[in-house]
Amino acid sequence: MRLRGSAITLGSALVVSLLLSGCAQQPIVQRSVAPNPFGYQRTSAVCHVSAVKKAADGTMSVDMTVRSDDGLCSIAIQKPMGGNYASFGVSPAPTHGKAFLYNYDGKTYVDYTPATAYAGTDSFTAELIPGGGQKREHLTIHATVDATGVVVPKPPAVVAPTPTKTTTKKATVRHTVRRKK
Repeated sequence: MRLRGSAITLGSALVVSLLLSGCAQQPIVQRSVAPNPFGYQRTSAVCHVSAVKKAADGTMSVDMTVRSDDGLCSIAIQKPMGGNYASFGVSPAPTHGKAFLYNYDGKTYVDYTPATAYAGTDSFTAELIPGGGQKREHLTIHATVDATGVVVPKPPAVVAPTPTKTTTKKATVRHTVRRKK
């Protein structure tokens, strides 16, 4: 009986192993949008990012098209040898929106959220620090922001209260004259 149970366990392990090895041969699908590890991120209805261009001096740049509908547009980047950056910052910051950088799942993400209903251009530079004494890398994001279809509700008009008519009473002062006796 004991031997039989071991044969079943060994057989089950072999079947599971074969099934898992079949899965490992499938291509890994890359994410096309930000992973949303914080649970509150919303992606813009329009978010197009060009391939990273590298200049002769080593600086990198990307072009981004995004809609100013309170959603973000995200770029995932890795160090040249793979993995996320050890540290990062933004300098200069975007003028017409906000940038947010974070590491997740072996990549560094650069999120950009334009100001609601803004239309025009914006740019900022992400300072990427690989660590281990390596020099900083610079990624400049050139954003073209579109506000097509973005409606910002107008706040209700504030009506000043009309002044009420006040009536003033005139005080009557009586003077009493006393006569001497």
